[in-house]
Amino acid sequence: MAQQIPPILVARGKSDLFLYPKMANRHGLIAGATGTGKTISLRVLAEQFSALGVPVFLADVKGDLSGIARPGGDHAKVAERVKELKMHEFSFSYEGYPAVFWDVFSEKGHPVRTTVTEMGPILLSRILNLNETQSGVLSILFKIADDNGFLILDLKDLRAMAQYVGDNADRFRLEYGNISKASVGAIQRNLLVLEEQGGEKFFGEPALNIDDLLQTDAAGRGAVNILSADRLMQSPKVYATFLLWLLSELFEHLPEAGDPPKPKLVFFFDEAHLLFNDVPKALEEKIEQVVRLIRSKGVGVYFVTQNPLDIPDAVLGQLGNRVQHALRAFTPRDQKAVRAAAETFRANPGLDTAAAILELGVGEALVSMQDEKGIPAMVERAWIVPPRSALTPLTPSELLGIVKESPIYGSYENVVDRESAYEKLKARAGQESESMPPAKGGKREPKSQTEQLVGALTTSAARAIGSQIGRQIIRGVLGSLFGGRR
Repeated sequence: MAQQIPPILVARGKSDLFLYPKMANRHGLIAGATGTGKTISLRVLAEQFSALGVPVFLADVKGDLSGIARPGGDHAKVAERVKELKMHEFSFSYEGYPAVFWDVFSEKGHPVRTTVTEMGPILLSRILNLNETQSGVLSILFKIADDNGFLILDLKDLRAMAQYVGDNADRFRLEYGNISKASVGAIQRNLLVLEEQGGEKFFGEPALNIDDLLQTDAAGRGAVNILSADRLMQSPKVYATFLLWLLSELFEHLPEAGDPPKPKLVFFFDEAHLLFNDVPKALEEKIEQVVRLIRSKGVGVYFVTQNPLDIPDAVLGQLGNRVQHALRAFTPRDQKAVRAAAETFRANPGLDTAAAILELGVGEALVSMQDEKGIPAMVERAWIVPPRSALTPLTPSELLGIVKESPIYGSYENVVDRESAYEKLKARAGQESESMPPAKGGKREPKSQTEQLVGALTTSAARAIGSQIGRQIIRGVLGSLFGGRR
């Protein structure tokens, strides 16, 4: 008989509130105003998933989650909460967890890369902020590259393809459709902007191997994969699209798992409202589809944001496990948002949910988890249990030490630049330039005797070519060339 997996203690109130591991891939939401305790809730869940052997992926948008790798006990309020909630009843002890650090900019963790082809034209269009027409041209560019065997791995490959397609727009138009040079120019300009934001570090090889996010340590604890996102957040659309790409890769990579006793991976999407800002309808439908179907791959997705209304209804309806911290209502619009947030919970006759949302203290929350049958429990007011890891971030030297001790160290640190579209198009351009006649003023090979004589003909007789004298000069030159034959 399989060993029963213990539930995760999330909060303590009038009763203890648990998250059942077999329901963890039904997704979840952590919401609340700034400073109300969302990050602590995220940390507590990440710790306990790791303890169950479930790998976790999360983005550290404020730079304060690295301490999860070290045992806690460094914060007086945490120690106080341990006593208040009588955590000794659950054998509470401070401990660190196996952390793997990642960084798009290769400064605070292992480099994270993907190829331009793997990102694809739809997500790339969003990063580049392209309109519908420009997005269509980008899709044509990808199709031409695929048909001609050009690999688009990094940004210089994409720039080279854009240049090639733009220069040959008339040639491709009949087969692929209209290719506006203005749209190609817009793509090129936005690629330069992306480069200035550090985008060239993200695209290339070796690309991220999804299996490296699914590791456990020698004790069987799941790896806590932490993406350094404080700098990445300076480009919010890039941040959101990167996480969506990663979620899509997990969906494509992982096999069907049905309803496993615990998730294969739990994915925390912090600042989730950025994912849905100005998102095209087609992309919103793709997000909804991925969230709906990735559950069957054994992946739980937890959105972290300020207000539940930041999430579209089609996605919000799929989030069965919820932790709602305090909201502030200073305006009529805020009050409306509070009422709407309260309505997303299963009502509790003994609790005024809308009023409670405004009264919650820091670390207190309204909690509703799915029970063992998958039914959302009635909402309850409770205190989130304290974290076991350190709230103080690691020092740069401590972080670097963990990175270098990681089993995957060296797998991503060195960039690989194999032959791809840039190199092939550069070689083709070189061959074409050699076969073309030299441009005016360009260098030529030394002239032969014949060329010299023809040159003399041109300079001496050009002005007299229509006259008798000109014809006599021509006959004389031709005679010298062909042995006196006329």
